[in-house]
Amino acid sequence: MKILVAEDDPVSRTILVRAVEKLGHESLAVSDGEEAWETYRKTPDLDVIISDWMMPGVDGIELCRRVRNDGREDYVHFIFLTALSDRDHLLEGFEAGADDYLTKPLDRAELQVRLAAAERVRDLYRRLEEKNAELERLKDEFFRQARRDPLTGLGNRRRMEEDLDLLQGQAERYGYSYCVALCDVDFFKAYNDHYGHPRGDWVLKNVARTLRESCRRGDALYRYGGEEFLVVLPGQRLESALSAAERMRAAVEGLAIPHEAREPPRVVTISAGVAPLPTKRGANVEEILGAADAALYAAKRSGRNRVCARGPEEAS
Repeated sequence: MKILVAEDDPVSRTILVRAVEKLGHESLAVSDGEEAWETYRKTPDLDVIISDWMMPGVDGIELCRRVRNDGREDYVHFIFLTALSDRDHLLEGFEAGADDYLTKPLDRAELQVRLAAAERVRDLYRRLEEKNAELERLKDEFFRQARRDPLTGLGNRRRMEEDLDLLQGQAERYGYSYCVALCDVDFFKAYNDHYGHPRGDWVLKNVARTLRESCRRGDALYRYGGEEFLVVLPGQRLESALSAAERMRAAVEGLAIPHEAREPPRVVTISAGVAPLPTKRGANVEEILGAADAALYAAKRSGRNRVCARGPEEAS
């Protein structure tokens, strides 16, 4: 371990340093509390502090309080070095944050026991830190998994709602614009009935991948539900959003995935409904989604494999 020795008496300091090093530890020796505090602050990998109780300037109690209030992530074991006459004050030392104490004159066997205990505490603390880090990682992973569609790897409905609420708030506060495109795989039930559900899942994954590859950086894609996907297009007006949705539609058709259970072109296609951010103040996410859904319905009613747009006012 790396051990800081704070002792104002030169002879006692030398004896303690030699004893620490003889036990196989690295020592840093200082002659007062202020120097001990500065050394502590400059030594991030410090394991133990052995501090005399009485020192000029910053005494051992003040040093211990500073160490405990410092907020350092790694725990530093604090041991007081006291004369027998100081033992009545030990409760004050423990209340300040000390972990243990040694009495003067130094007993090397007692030092060995105290440092063995400190090393055990340090190892337990580090294992606890590792477990906590792993728990934090798992918590973050569970959080992400709870917001990810397991089939396509896209954000799911929960993630979409959270992101849209955030985006809507930014739009109202800063005047940002955005559009959404609601995409639906045409005649997907007929595809499943004809080719089977495993093949249908394969189609959904390929459509999701193609839509993702067709998006710009900054666009967001979610599985809205079933065979429907929602694309959020920040910073776009209706005209450019229509062009983006048309590019996605053409990319899916360009996959040329056979679909014999429908009329020509007998390949898998999508229809899309595009809607812009409502212009009226206080509009909510449900309105823009309702407008996109109405536009999607119009695209399907017009023959599918096409893109239609509809404003929020029209959806109502």
